[in-house]
Amino acid sequence: MRVRNNPKSKTRLMNSNLVLVDPREKNNNWNDIFKNSNPIHLEIGSGKGKFIIDMAKKFPRINFIALETQATILCSLLDKLENTSIENIRLIWGNANYITEYFDKQEIEKIYLNFSDPWPKKRHEKRRLTSLSFIDKYLIILGKNNLIEQKTDNINLFEYSLKNFTKKNFSITEISLDLENSDLKNNNIKTEYEDKFTKKGNIIYYAKYER
Repeated sequence: MRVRNNPKSKTRLMNSNLVLVDPREKNNNWNDIFKNSNPIHLEIGSGKGKFIIDMAKKFPRINFIALETQATILCSLLDKLENTSIENIRLIWGNANYITEYFDKQEIEKIYLNFSDPWPKKRHEKRRLTSLSFIDKYLIILGKNNLIEQKTDNINLFEYSLKNFTKKNFSITEISLDLENSDLKNNNIKTEYEDKFTKKGNIIYYAKYER
């Protein structure tokens, strides 16, 4: 998603104790940051934060990390978060390419990939968050159950993802080709994008992968 850059965003993020601008520089231990040993869930490409904030409210004994590369968008999430009493969310202003440097081996229990950029051109395949190279990174930081959940409105990306996770020996433990009209809808927490898409009648594809 392209947004107009706010030049003040970078300064604001760097001065917030809820945001880690580059965890590589601080050699962070996430259990120390959260001051507990609760499981850690990571959303890659968190956008403006509706999903992860609602998840943190629903599951207070899980720690949530939002990773977003665009400073202006992450500031929107920070605005929402600072107006709550939520303590189980931290933000990373960073790039998903470096997740194996942001986290230790098996430090993350679950990853959420919500409405990731499909990067449809073949020359951009390595940028897709469900490319084989990214899945290899996930396998390093994920715990023994290797849990990943994906939602998208792009059928081509969805089919591509199913094939790649299968190649990496993941099982598809839940799947829906129309999430809004399935039994899984009752437990579904929506993103900002998802709210807009479902109101327009767009089909939402969902899968849970486990290895």
